[in-house]
Amino acid sequence: MTLQKVSQIFTKILLKALHTKLFHIVFSVILLTLGTTSVFSQETPILNTVTLPKPVLEKTKDSTVVDTVKKSKPFLEGIVKMKAKEYEKLDQKKKTVTLHDEAEIYYTDFELKAGRIVLDYEKNLVYAGRLKDSAGNYTQRPVFKQGENVVEPDSIIFHTKSKRAKVWNSRTNQGELFIKAEISKKENDSVYFMKNARLTTSKNIEDPEYYFLVKRVKFVPQKKVVINSTQMYIADVPTPIWLPFGYFPMSEKSTSGFIMPTPGQNNQQGYFLQNGGYYFALSDYYDLAVLGDYYTNGSYGLRAETSYAKRYKFNGRANFRFENNIQSEKGFPDYLKSRQYNIQWSHNQDSKASPDSRFSASVNLGSSQYYRQSVNLNNIGSTVNNNLSSSVAYSKTFKSVPQVNMSISATHSQNTNTQQIDMTLPTFQASVDRIFPFAPGDGIKKGIIKNISLQYNIRGENRIRTTDSLFFKPQMFRDARTGFQHSIPISTNFKILKYFSVTASANYNEVWALNTIEKSFSTIENKVVTIDKNGFESFRTYNFNVGIGTTIYGTFNFGEDKKIEAIRHVLRPNISYGYTPSFDQYFERYALDATGINFSNYTKFDNGLFGAPSNSISNAMNISVSNTFEAKVKDKESKKGETKKVMLLNNLNFATRYDFNADSLKLKEISVSGGTQLLKQKMNINFAAILDPYAIDNSGKRIEKFNIDNGGSLLRLPRANITLNYSFSSSKGDDKSKSSEQNVQNGGRGDDLFGVGADLSDNRQSLFGNDEDGKKKEPNSDWYRTKLPWDLRIAYSMNYNNTNRQDEIASHSLMASGNIELAPRWKVGFSSGYDFVQKGVTFTQLRFERDLESWRMSFNWVPFGQNTYWGFFIGISSSILSDIKYDKRQLPDRVFRQ
Repeated sequence: MTLQKVSQIFTKILLKALHTKLFHIVFSVILLTLGTTSVFSQETPILNTVTLPKPVLEKTKDSTVVDTVKKSKPFLEGIVKMKAKEYEKLDQKKKTVTLHDEAEIYYTDFELKAGRIVLDYEKNLVYAGRLKDSAGNYTQRPVFKQGENVVEPDSIIFHTKSKRAKVWNSRTNQGELFIKAEISKKENDSVYFMKNARLTTSKNIEDPEYYFLVKRVKFVPQKKVVINSTQMYIADVPTPIWLPFGYFPMSEKSTSGFIMPTPGQNNQQGYFLQNGGYYFALSDYYDLAVLGDYYTNGSYGLRAETSYAKRYKFNGRANFRFENNIQSEKGFPDYLKSRQYNIQWSHNQDSKASPDSRFSASVNLGSSQYYRQSVNLNNIGSTVNNNLSSSVAYSKTFKSVPQVNMSISATHSQNTNTQQIDMTLPTFQASVDRIFPFAPGDGIKKGIIKNISLQYNIRGENRIRTTDSLFFKPQMFRDARTGFQHSIPISTNFKILKYFSVTASANYNEVWALNTIEKSFSTIENKVVTIDKNGFESFRTYNFNVGIGTTIYGTFNFGEDKKIEAIRHVLRPNISYGYTPSFDQYFERYALDATGINFSNYTKFDNGLFGAPSNSISNAMNISVSNTFEAKVKDKESKKGETKKVMLLNNLNFATRYDFNADSLKLKEISVSGGTQLLKQKMNINFAAILDPYAIDNSGKRIEKFNIDNGGSLLRLPRANITLNYSFSSSKGDDKSKSSEQNVQNGGRGDDLFGVGADLSDNRQSLFGNDEDGKKKEPNSDWYRTKLPWDLRIAYSMNYNNTNRQDEIASHSLMASGNIELAPRWKVGFSSGYDFVQKGVTFTQLRFERDLESWRMSFNWVPFGQNTYWGFFIGISSSILSDIKYDKRQLPDRVFRQ
């Protein structure tokens, strides 16, 4: 290469550097060429980019000019971005760049941050280490990132070409597993070898509460960790737990594998293995777990659980559970087989998936005795629940004018005591939005004519009522009843005398029935028989209603210098009149006996899905009065002496009905209801009562005589009830009852008044809910001094019955549940109650739990009753090491029924 060529190249480099932020780097190279050994920069740290130009050889057509000099190899392969807080040093002799204090370097595919970084661009090596502060402590540990792999060592040497590295005291994590190794060697992008490594799931990797000490480890990021012999240490104390080798699959995706069962023993079924099976990672969108139980007396259980999700679309889960429980031995009189099953399905659609349509499902159906006889799932919240319910629904809105709404649903309701099941398969509903035929499109609707509106609704049902024993058998579908109901409500509203609002409406209904009845007297059976008929029949009804109401405001002022400055009373009286004519045309006569003298009337639509027409005129007036009371008081928390509103009574309602066409007892019972919230809206009080002005005879039937004329009070009190719920805690914010997802999923209560249900297939879950999620856990060294976190819930209920002069308290109970955190991560809870009628303690549960950071220890005890139970668990919380546990429990002795 000629001297002229070299001069041209050097000139181009200099001109390019003058227009970039790298000028001081290039200028340093010039000084080094003149003999200067090093240059220091004390300027404010800036991001430096070093781009080393490659020799540029222009093509020429002159074949006589041939450059035989070997091209010089660039000392870096790409762009280097770097910065440091204190200084950056370029040493041309040693071919190194040194960055000191908060150093950062970005080169090819890796990132490195450390207290000190040295880049040897001749040997393609990067050195990184810590800095020692004035107190002698090391700070600014290196953080090395290549791709998605992150390592935090004390020091590191990295070869930029071969990608090999040697690391001292490296720290890395793969999912829930944290690894700290004394010495690590990186062979390539996918293989690491480690010596004297600690494996733990503790987030405190420097001082973990437990770890597995391994001499040698082969680590393949996001794939696997293979170890040789290892021993478990707890608080740096070696334990007898030792393994000859270990294999930990590491993957961001779910992988299939076996689920280890839990051994145990109970009195009725002997020794058992529970919750063992296989997990199938079918795809990124859904999975499947098949689990089973086996007992030495021949009982067994099977379960299939699946979850599915698609981001921004939907998510859900489904469970199928079956248990075949055997009691006693063959040949004994108490020998019994009990087969129980349960099906659960929940589906939720993302609101963004489809704004005009929605599909949802919440299914919980099966054997009525499943939760009471299951020996695998001790869920108290479901054991005491008397109802199972399900709903699957699809709805769609058509953006037409007028708008049309449509929905199709299937529902299920099951009483676990009576084993009666009510289902609708399906229910179809559609409605056309309200139309104002006399109002302008964009004008104001004012007056009786412009406010006239009409609407169209249709509802169709296929309703089934059956029992547990006939569920999904042919008899169940033969008893189905089907029908449709069409309704067209027409209404208007207007004001009179400025303060009175008047509403008037007329309703037209048409019912299509596919199931009717026929009554007749059978001379063979000598009684009236009812025959079910299938076929299309219909009837039509209509009615008229008009109502008038107003709102009255009253204020009682006590003075601004008083604690209670004023009380405001809002009164809303309403009077309405309704008229429904008689529809005699839908009634027929039938004989009551064989004489042919005694007859009665009936309609073929009796017991129909949507009611039946009436052969009597309805001519009645409804009277109702609602009240609210609120006070204006001085705010104690306000420094400016401001006032605030306090609700005294949220509602106090009175309602009755007067029937003009009734031959007697024209005035109906008076209903009273009310409710309020006290103590900063943490105590809810609700009450209701029925007041009757008429007296009753000895059989409890109302008679045409006022109660006061019969020697009683002005109004008789047949029924009354009151409920009180009080929830409070040590926190200043509003306390919310901790819900149990397992309880709610199985149809139980959302709070812990009936105890917390424990899913025995996963005892790693907390008995106290996920109340610590999102909160910073306090370290073990911080102990409470004066305030202990606690919460308490109280539920009081009383029902009074005097319908037939019983004058008795039908039910009267007090229930309570609470939790207290005695120390950080040390919780105690209880659920109990007392029945004042039966004079006994209701279901009681005691809960103890110790959060050991990476471990969880819990004790759950039901000391007495039909669900007597205790369970102790201690194990690692992380799912990757969930088999390291001790789980012991004593299940309640179930009474099996077929």
